[in-house]
Amino acid sequence: MELHDIDLISVQETRDLISLAKRAQSLYKECDQSTVDKLVTAVAKATELQAIPLAKLANEETGFGKWEDKVIKNLFASKSVYEYIKDIRTVGVINQDDKNKIIEVGVPVGVIAGLIPSTNPTSTTIFKSLIALKAGCAIIFSPHPSAKNAILATVKIIRATIEREGFSPDLVSVIPTPTKEATDCLMRSKDISLILATGGSAMVHAAYSSGTPALGVGPGNGPSFIEKSADIPLAVKRIFDSKTFDNGTICASEQSIVTEACIRKEVMDEVQRQGGYFLPPGDSEKVEKILMGPGGTMNAKLVGRPAEYIAKAAGISVPKGTRVLLGEETRVGPKFPYSKEKLMPVLGFYVEENWEKACERCIEILNAEGAGHTMSIHSRDEKVICEFGLKKPVSRLIVNSPAALAGVGATTNLVPSLTLGCGAVGKNASSDNISPLHLINIRRIAYGVREIEELRGQSQISQAEGVNTQSSTVGLNLSKEELSILIATVVKSLKNGSII
Repeated sequence: MELHDIDLISVQETRDLISLAKRAQSLYKECDQSTVDKLVTAVAKATELQAIPLAKLANEETGFGKWEDKVIKNLFASKSVYEYIKDIRTVGVINQDDKNKIIEVGVPVGVIAGLIPSTNPTSTTIFKSLIALKAGCAIIFSPHPSAKNAILATVKIIRATIEREGFSPDLVSVIPTPTKEATDCLMRSKDISLILATGGSAMVHAAYSSGTPALGVGPGNGPSFIEKSADIPLAVKRIFDSKTFDNGTICASEQSIVTEACIRKEVMDEVQRQGGYFLPPGDSEKVEKILMGPGGTMNAKLVGRPAEYIAKAAGISVPKGTRVLLGEETRVGPKFPYSKEKLMPVLGFYVEENWEKACERCIEILNAEGAGHTMSIHSRDEKVICEFGLKKPVSRLIVNSPAALAGVGATTNLVPSLTLGCGAVGKNASSDNISPLHLINIRRIAYGVREIEELRGQSQISQAEGVNTQSSTVGLNLSKEELSILIATVVKSLKNGSII
């Protein structure tokens, strides 16, 4: 019977991929650490060599960002991530505690479903492939339709490398005909052990609702606070470096600037000096109207586009060379786009009376959208930095660094990762930067170190009641006086009805 229904075709393709991946992983999970590491090294080197053509392909297909910056992301995924994970033990005995007599064994979770976004398609595919293989797992990708060809090309390179190393290429595969039905089939399959979801809120919610354990990430909407003690030119430089990197497509990038009234003019002057443009009220409203699409979601036609492109789409003129558009704002909420996540070089701009009020404003922005993800602060006052760290509902507080690159671990010593957990406050299962250790179960072999007699001997209740715990056949070891008191207590309790 020939199938012409695209949904049925995609579902059947997915079922076939799951079966093949399960078979491949059942053999791969038996490999020792050195064998796993050899394969991971080969895949990392192969994808590193293709960083430039894959970046160009992703940029051409999606229209998002800058291919030059996508090269950096591909190299980060293939090289920086590899350097971090290469010496981590993930299979077999991964830790032995002789003092406490506990041995830990790494056990791969199995076959993983990997959901890939259109904003970072090639780098995320490389990243998830490496951490899955390092953990002894297989992974099947559900690609975003608008980045399908770039993702297919990345997987093709990885599969060819795996096959050259003598393993089944089905350890890494991709649904060739991506549909909603295929993704749903993948996530709900009993043979999928875990979902790695990177993408929009709807996708992440679907992953957590599938019935399969999931590691998903929520939306980012990080404000960046410039405090009065900051090096203002350097703070603005770092924010702009981040917000213009790949035209703002990394979800950890800054979405608004919050600063203090006492340095307002200095910050605004520096923003303009470095290529920022404060939109006049009328123009600000025009940009505001096109930032979000139907249902209040981001306008996909503007994601990853340069500032001048966005201005033209809004029908306004901006100075040539404008790097970032800024809308002055005093409001927060779903009806006010400048307060929301904008994966493009557009920032909201808030001015508050002091750092305490700025702290409250940042919390308000995060609670409206982006709780649990990332925010940044530029300051030389350790007390203020500490207060922000104690109070902000985020998993990463970035200090004096470009948030987009700092959050993923490129300019900080955080775990290098392209999947950033948002914790319980962000409705996620983890607040970590996801690594291979999140893709294994740890089996613990625990040797006995105490006998039950020792536990009985430590019992305060037994000691208080004078019970002889050495042997159950000895009975009570009480003096006549103690026995009389005990009998009187029991009789009294019987009369009161407290002993049945």
